[in-house]
Amino acid sequence: MHVREGIKAIKLAMNVEGGQFVVHTALLWDEHEVILVDTGIPGQLDVIQDVFEQEAIPFQNLKKVIITHQDRDHIGSLPEIVDAFEGSIQVCAHEIAVPFIAGEIPLIKSGVLAPPVKVDQVLQDGDVLPYCGGIQVIHTPGHTPDHISLYHIPSKTLISGDALTAEDGVLLSFNPAFTQDKALALQSIAKLIDLEIESVIVYHGGVCTGNIRERLQEIVENTTV
Repeated sequence: MHVREGIKAIKLAMNVEGGQFVVHTALLWDEHEVILVDTGIPGQLDVIQDVFEQEAIPFQNLKKVIITHQDRDHIGSLPEIVDAFEGSIQVCAHEIAVPFIAGEIPLIKSGVLAPPVKVDQVLQDGDVLPYCGGIQVIHTPGHTPDHISLYHIPSKTLISGDALTAEDGVLLSFNPAFTQDKALALQSIAKLIDLEIESVIVYHGGVCTGNIRERLQEIVENTTV
């Protein structure tokens, strides 16, 4: 999807106890650098490197990692990536996420301290990052307080993290079982309606296209909190 626009949805799959762990995230690139959004669970460095190879993108071109939030299945392989690049990777995350990623306070869901990683660029709601044609940061709390979604302006693609879910190409609301503040999460989804979105990359669910604004409106109107 949108290869000419410098963005592609990627799948990270890994066999774990009880089945296969699969998530969908994004690679973004321009003539200067490659950016990865989120890093899967611990132990997926080889999986990520294989994806780069499959997409014919040199792994050494990776310059930044943007973290949508501090859940373990999003920051899991971040320390491995940072170590692989001997600290030259730039890590970007929302300001609320910083102490979680730095290992200063326990992760909200698991209650354990993450292996400490320094956040190099602190993000705030409304920031437009001057990378890959422009990436808008949208603070979408509810799932966790630090959660952000990303809007890739050239391709009109939303990278939703866990603010939304999907199944069989159909965009769905948040997963209530893993959402801290459901009312706030619904308000966050409502913030997305005004964006001109042509496709959504959903971490747990894959890529959704077609009538996104209308579907978001339906979700906001029909989700009970």
